[in-house]
Amino acid sequence: MEVSVYDSISAAPLYGDPALQGSALAPVILVYSDDQSVRAAISAALGKKLPGEEREHKVVDFATADALRLYLSEKRKVDLFILDGEAVPEGGMGLTHALKDEIIDCPPVMLIIQRPQDSWLAKWSGADAVISHPIDPFTLGSKVAEFIK
Repeated sequence: MEVSVYDSISAAPLYGDPALQGSALAPVILVYSDDQSVRAAISAALGKKLPGEEREHKVVDFATADALRLYLSEKRKVDLFILDGEAVPEGGMGLTHALKDEIIDCPPVMLIIQRPQDSWLAKWSGADAVISHPIDPFTLGSKVAEFIK
């Protein structure tokens, strides 16, 4: 029997499944950054519950775009992507563009950018929201709450 490294995550079998919209399942937020400190800052900022939310959410983080794609290939539930625009070797902006092109009814994507001047590129990539480094927990929490309902 094959066991996935993601078996501990009790998520629905399909992302973007209309039948799961508004379900009682915990929202799943995917975080991508090659920098562990960025992933940790995002997870810490999100906590277990967003302000004003009754249910907890799950944060699944990835250090590589390949690992994120493997997760997606398993058709796991995804409610929101938070991608680091400064990640290397594959940046969050390019990954955002690919996700928006490749996934039908792609969940919202939030990009973390270093410079305000990168906002136009984030918009080009298809990002639904942009947050700037350093990560402010209050700003991140309120932006995420807009997408996790």
